[in-house]
Amino acid sequence: MSRMVTIVGAGPAGAALAAYLGRAGHNVTVYESRPDLRKVDIDAGRSINLALAARGIAVLEELGAMDVVRPLLIPMRGRMIHSLDGAQALQPYGNTPDEVIHSVSRSELNGVLLDAAEASGEVSILFNQRCLGGDLDEGTLRFHDDLTDTEYDVDVDAVFGADGFGSEIRALIQNGNEGNEQIEPLGHGYKELTLPAGPDGEHVIDANALHIWPRGEFMLIALADTGGTFTCTLFAPNEEGPHSLESLTTAESVTELFESQFPDFVPLTPDLAEQYLEYPLGRLATLRCTGWHLGDKAVVLGDAAHAIVPFHGQGMNAALESCKVLVACLEEYPDDWNAAFDLFERVRKPNTEAIADMALDNYVEMRSSVREEGYQLRRELALELERRFPDEFTPRYSLVMFHTMPYGDAQHRAAVQAEVLTELTEGIDSIDDVDFERAADLVAKLPKT
Repeated sequence: MSRMVTIVGAGPAGAALAAYLGRAGHNVTVYESRPDLRKVDIDAGRSINLALAARGIAVLEELGAMDVVRPLLIPMRGRMIHSLDGAQALQPYGNTPDEVIHSVSRSELNGVLLDAAEASGEVSILFNQRCLGGDLDEGTLRFHDDLTDTEYDVDVDAVFGADGFGSEIRALIQNGNEGNEQIEPLGHGYKELTLPAGPDGEHVIDANALHIWPRGEFMLIALADTGGTFTCTLFAPNEEGPHSLESLTTAESVTELFESQFPDFVPLTPDLAEQYLEYPLGRLATLRCTGWHLGDKAVVLGDAAHAIVPFHGQGMNAALESCKVLVACLEEYPDDWNAAFDLFERVRKPNTEAIADMALDNYVEMRSSVREEGYQLRRELALELERRFPDEFTPRYSLVMFHTMPYGDAQHRAAVQAEVLTELTEGIDSIDDVDFERAADLVAKLPKT
């Protein structure tokens, strides 16, 4: 049964969902508050990159968009750790050449998904239209047209909220059910910078790695862009400590921090202080909520339902995977969208909770643990166990990034495997000292996938 569908939000999740629903024969109208990013540079000259991994790729393949996306990708084979003395060490993500994650421009990827949605012939996308609220019981939404500075009401049937962390649709849904939301500020924020290309437009550091300058309570990262530049992000406490973002208010304080903590980065970015002071400060938080839908009238997905911190590179991948799961639920209950929406929350929420927790864990790993010998030994052993027992042991990072096992299952399996790694590395300093006969016994007792 086809329906008149309204999607609020045309980011990656909204655009992908529109493509799915349009291809299924539904008449879809998408309302987006921003201009059309295919025509206007809404990032004001800044290149904002995302990490694309297996879950997102699976959706792009289903939508027939992967061939268009592939030329936009820069593969990253591991983490390049930058020590304070300037030394660099690559920590590979996996054991095989295909185990890579991909750096991709948010705007370019979003543009491909918008094109895919429109190509269905059933999708209309209206830009510069801000949702102001509405009445889902009455079947109306109110919008502000930023081009004409006017407000108007729209009659709606089924509403899908893909309108991000501050979702108006989530607020309307939870006004009508017993749901609730819990926002967990991280207490850390971020500043984005651009590392320029070299004289001939080349990347001045290795483009095929995620660069990390881990410094305990804070870190700098860099992902390559296709134009020879790098999108770089400083993550640090908002207020507490000598290296808080609150303390970096002058060119002198910014220069002092980078010269003392990231000395190899400074010569590569001549306008470092100017960039830092010009670009806005971003805040980080996790959103957990219940009550994702209101009967068969409306449902939320992506950041509107399960926003997470960015440290596992899964925010966009999880949002795209949620589109796929939601569409599968609609296919299971084509004539009862209340049941479909209810199934979607029951199936999906435990998994989004799991990736939210793993993303928080990964922040500690990236900014601190990667420097520790114990972590490096356990990571080396995890990869070795995967080589020796490929059907029984897969490192957590690989389960999340290179497989599509449900996040909750990956989290549980990783916790059990972590106990094995801890037991096998206790009291030793080198992988050469690992008792691999004992390892074989322990791995054999792991739950089967």
